[in-house]
Amino acid sequence: MAVNTKKTAATVKEQIFTWEGRDRAGKVMRGEMRAASDAVVRASLRRQGVNVTKIKKQSRSVGRKITDKDLTMFTRQLATMLKSGVPLLQAFDIVAKGHANPSMTRLLLDIKNDVETGSSLTQAFRKHPLYFDQLFCNLVQAGEQAGILDSLLDRLATYKEKILAIKGKIKSALFYPTAIIVAAVIVVAVIMIFVIPAFKELFSGFGADLPGPTQLVITMSDFFVEYWWAMFLGVGGSIYGFIQAKKRSKKLQESLDRTLLKLPVFGDIIRKATIARWTRTMSTMFAAGVPLVEALDSVGGASGNVVYQNATRKIQTEVSTGTSLTVAMQNSEVFPSMVLQMVAIGEESGALDSMLGKIADFFEREVDDAVDALTSLMEPMIMMTLGPLIGGLIVAMYLPIFKMGAAIGA
Repeated sequence: MAVNTKKTAATVKEQIFTWEGRDRAGKVMRGEMRAASDAVVRASLRRQGVNVTKIKKQSRSVGRKITDKDLTMFTRQLATMLKSGVPLLQAFDIVAKGHANPSMTRLLLDIKNDVETGSSLTQAFRKHPLYFDQLFCNLVQAGEQAGILDSLLDRLATYKEKILAIKGKIKSALFYPTAIIVAAVIVVAVIMIFVIPAFKELFSGFGADLPGPTQLVITMSDFFVEYWWAMFLGVGGSIYGFIQAKKRSKKLQESLDRTLLKLPVFGDIIRKATIARWTRTMSTMFAAGVPLVEALDSVGGASGNVVYQNATRKIQTEVSTGTSLTVAMQNSEVFPSMVLQMVAIGEESGALDSMLGKIADFFEREVDDAVDALTSLMEPMIMMTLGPLIGGLIVAMYLPIFKMGAAIGA
């Protein structure tokens, strides 16, 4: 029976209650509390000397998904408030209540509740690995142990902002061509399914042979009209199947990441962005006083590429056996000579974190320049591809009309 009671107690879902009351001096007080019921809230406040006058359960809004931008903004806000002397729990209250995303608000209140009940901030963060990775938790732990949590959070916020900026640059470069291609596919589908059949009915009354291009387009249109549903299901199913296979198969993910690094133009940008993330993460961890071998645990996952993740494991193994970081990186064969030379200088001068930061700055600028150049180059390339495609369809449908006009003129 005791076991069942414990299980029942563990499965009770806590909710957020807003309360209002007066303290022993008669001063009006308001606040929020996470508890299993309003009775628990009332009892807890009574022990604190608060005479409760009103308790209301907050509605549980679903909220949108928590994004990297939400977490980056939270890190910056928390760092700023701690630097300004705001107490930790009060800082969590301010950020949580001011956030527009209910999901983020619940997450922050959960963390605050854990800290209030005696957990360290690192332990509270580690309970939510979906949002706070090993890198984040290790840096927070280093800050708590050294008594410089505000400085470490500021460094962490800067790191996340730079990584977010790189991702944003790449996404913005890919957004335009993707949007154009999707729009082109929709336009071609509409022409094939609705426009060309109307021309087909018109041409059926001509009583003459249609030109070859026109006949080809009509045949393609007939196929689209009859099997459009199968085509869309096939494309959608293929995309979904590929995404699921990528999640479950490490071999496929590694093969895809290797292929991405070898792509013309895009591969160079992806490689530079990966090296920028790798060196930025390493610089941040090392500057925070995290031991090199332990820092490499977080660096591989933060790189965002399986090839570099595997290389980082190899580097970590060699460094743990006494090999220098420069030699271990050289043996991995995934870093350019410029990176290796600068890391060697950093190791010899004892300024490895600073040198890694400079490497990250260099490659981030390289990514910015490459993305800008790619964006300006892709616009004319897309137009040169889509123009003849859609224009060819239109000309093919007007060829019989031009032919008929020429016959009438003769």
